[in-house]
Amino acid sequence: MKNKPLKILFIIIGILLLLSLIITIMESGLSPGKVAIVNIKGVIVDSKQAIDEIKQYRKDPSIKAIVIRVDSPGGAVVPSQEMYEEIKRTISVKPVVVSMGSVAASGGYYISCPATKIIANPGTLTGSIGVLIEIPNIKGLLDKIGVKAEVIKSGRYKDITSPFKPLQSDEKEVLQRLIDDVHEQFIKAVAEGRKIPVEKVRKIADGRVFTGLKAKELGLVDEIGDLDYAIKVAAQLAKIKGEPEIVTKKSTLLIELLKSDTESLIKKILPYIQVYYLYSPVLQN
Repeated sequence: MKNKPLKILFIIIGILLLLSLIITIMESGLSPGKVAIVNIKGVIVDSKQAIDEIKQYRKDPSIKAIVIRVDSPGGAVVPSQEMYEEIKRTISVKPVVVSMGSVAASGGYYISCPATKIIANPGTLTGSIGVLIEIPNIKGLLDKIGVKAEVIKSGRYKDITSPFKPLQSDEKEVLQRLIDDVHEQFIKAVAEGRKIPVEKVRKIADGRVFTGLKAKELGLVDEIGDLDYAIKVAAQLAKIKGEPEIVTKKSTLLIELLKSDTESLIKKILPYIQVYYLYSPVLQN
């Protein structure tokens, strides 16, 4: 008798689990297939959240295709490269379609390259295949207010990006070699992702930006269309018959900040010295 309430509890739990399973099976049967949307917005400073989403959808058998909505001027090199590799791994499992918003340039274009299909709006700003590094120089300001920075270093170029001094010619050469190396990586990534000869990419890899229409003409994107069209293309590639069910992860800025570690939070709030795949009409005149 003492164990009777416990048995009843187990029976109730079992019934609830069974009902949940039945509902899931019924929903799967009613839905012709699911298309997941991953949103990548703003300057790219971290890749973890996007990669976690893509991995989740790649492993989920109910998700038949993924649409990545890119609305970004680019950002830091490494996060862009990490997302590129994750998308490249995913296209061997299921279709990945990129839908370009207002801007999908520089790093925003980099992460788009390996997708199964790239869909851009006619007026999307994309391309900007180039690299930059920004080093603020506040020495003049410090001189005016009588502040002097003293640096103790163990290597000739250890303070090469210091904002307290102007760059010397040999330092500019060191940084230019660095930028050229990263730029070459960008060019090869575009060539590989888009299946375009390296030399053809190199001719347009001077940092210039293109409209979606021009990018299609150059082979940088596949088709012209909006987000709804990109979803339809993804459904077709996944052989989904009928209207696909849309799956998307909703998040607020507050939640993102609370989930961030200290380093990521600082990156989101404060400017920092970094090598960028970044398009900005203000920074590149």
